Amino acid sequence: MLTDEMVDILNRSRKSGWLVEPEAKRLCTLAGLPVPRFVWAGDLSESLRAAGVIGYPLVAKIVSPAIIHKSEVEGVAVGLADERQLTVFFEKMSSLPGFAGLLLEEKAAGIELIAGAKIDAQFGLIIVLGIGGTAVEIYHDVAIRMAPLTEKDVHAMLHELRGERLLTGYRGKEAVDREKLVRFLVDFAALMTDMAPFIESVDLNPLLCSAEGCVIADARIMLGETFAATGETE
Repeated sequence: MLTDEMVDILNRSRKSGWLVEPEAKRLCTLAGLPVPRFVWAGDLSESLRAAGVIGYPLVAKIVSPAIIHKSEVEGVAVGLADERQLTVFFEKMSSLPGFAGLLLEEKAAGIELIAGAKIDAQFGLIIVLGIGGTAVEIYHDVAIRMAPLTEKDVHAMLHELRGERLLTGYRGKEAVDREKLVRFLVDFAALMTDMAPFIESVDLNPLLCSAEGCVIADARIMLGETFAATGETE
């Protein structure tokens, strides 16, 4: 069940029709899904203070309700090493449309997966799991199920992936904690079931998974047209 705070986040985003990443990650955090430690900083001085707390190197991303695809405006910087680099990035981003600050977060590592949800006109809420990253649209290595999911469903989805071997310690890399990944997908599907009346789609890409577990490195939540166009939910 969605909490009042989660509903407030959804309502605040109705005008733009989607949740900027800090809001999406805040919602995920409230649902108990793991995200990197992050701060939404509105100006340069706040950004520098937050970076000092999080620690360098760090990840910085533009926050703007006018920019859905951050990579198209070079709005993501990975591995900023010091205040100078952060200042240069901030000044570059601050001139873009709708600029509302930076999302600053600690770097995370792991195998890049994608987890997603979509309201399908025929089947209703469907959950997607696949090999993620920037090449997801090229390889399209995904498995799909109707929500909600059981642990058995998730294990079956993993077996369908051509890239499943990447999760098992391929070429000397540590294997992904499979049980934590399964638990993540079950919990994610449960959250999406609760959010189904309000969303059009959700993309977690990449979802970084390692021997320690999974963490949501990027999150995009698109609101359904009916919800975005009508009054607030209760």
